[in-house]
Amino acid sequence: MLMRTDPFREMDRIVQQLSGTSGTWSKPSVMPMDAYRDGDAYVIAFDLPGVSTEAIDIDVERNMLTVKAERRPVEKSDGVQMELSERPLGVFSRQVMLADTLDTEHIEADYDAGVLTLRIPIAERAKPRKIAIGGEADRKQISG
Repeated sequence: MLMRTDPFREMDRIVQQLSGTSGTWSKPSVMPMDAYRDGDAYVIAFDLPGVSTEAIDIDVERNMLTVKAERRPVEKSDGVQMELSERPLGVFSRQVMLADTLDTEHIEADYDAGVLTLRIPIAERAKPRKIAIGGEADRKQISG
């Protein structure tokens, strides 16, 4: 149902984690995600702890889903001295190629406990359906 758009992105993510560099708007960090089918919907969950909903941008163009988010530093008073800072800051982005069988017009987004969850319904045309076979009586009615 989805395709990774850049096979080298994972390697970039590992290098960024090891080097401690933050993502920028021109070269964002990759956000971790899970993707699975749940009944008649496809679900994609992105880890974005500490990101406000105002700093999350979700866009769909044709079948390309793009999620961008920015984790900004928490404002501290003048008397605060940082002792340890391991939580990544900066811009995070992920692009996912969606299959034609998904209904991109009815995507639902929910953000809870630092997890952005998108539910994308499977298009009606992609769902399995039974096709009836007509008999002799049906053919006579059509022609006569």
